[in-house]
Amino acid sequence: MATTNYFGVALRGWRERSSPLESGLKAAGDRRITGLRREELARLAGLSVDYVVRLEQGRARNPSVQVVGALARALRLSPAERDHLFRCANLLPPTVSEVSLRMPARAGSLMDRLDGTPVAVFAADWTLIGWNAMWTAVIGDPATYGWPEDNLVRGMFRSVDGRRPEAIAAWPVRARDGDEAEERALVADLRVTASAYPADARLAGLIEQTAHASSRFARLWSSGTVGPIAAEHKIVEHPLVGSLELELELLMLPGMDVRIATYLPVLGTDADRKLNDLREGQRA
Repeated sequence: MATTNYFGVALRGWRERSSPLESGLKAAGDRRITGLRREELARLAGLSVDYVVRLEQGRARNPSVQVVGALARALRLSPAERDHLFRCANLLPPTVSEVSLRMPARAGSLMDRLDGTPVAVFAADWTLIGWNAMWTAVIGDPATYGWPEDNLVRGMFRSVDGRRPEAIAAWPVRARDGDEAEERALVADLRVTASAYPADARLAGLIEQTAHASSRFARLWSSGTVGPIAAEHKIVEHPLVGSLELELELLMLPGMDVRIATYLPVLGTDADRKLNDLREGQRA
């Protein structure tokens, strides 16, 4: 039975939707299609027309990493589309070498729209890169957390002898299931990031420094547990409204390796009323 030509189908579809003008070509003359001709795509990608035809028709089935990359650039594909094209060619998508510490515009926009909910954005290595006013009202000013390099992992494992050194006492969040479960989940998530960015020297240094500073981290890291953090029940001790029972939800946006942390009131508790009091306090 013939194998479906996923690569050729995707290649032709993206070629036909591509704008010649956006690709730097003149659209002069009669065109039967609004997108790129095969010879135009071939020229932009540095390939032969015959090879592009064979790829679309499925007569060439094993394009190289260099060929797929050249086609993705010529077609001006988004990162998600580029990765799909690589997978259609049975190739691993290219990896970004370093964890980005920049705030993605879409993540910032989402955070702004959720202005009534405590929201913060963390890089893939748990460096805090953005937060809204409600986060500060509920969780406190991040400037007071005392996290080295604004990194949650460095802060949580800063002390060898004590769970919560005085320098990070301003972080009021506790896990209902206990410190050990919280730390294990955080380290397992960091290992996901380490696997995705094996060439990131800064990330490797963060892991080495934290392991040197904390025997707890070193033990958990050596266990090899891997997995993203799931929703967690948290307790926040607030100086104005008292104890808040909140659910940590982590949102992920397609094509962006960031953790968008939101805290929502646990159903059946008075957390919703207390959050509303804090919102009103902000408006006053």
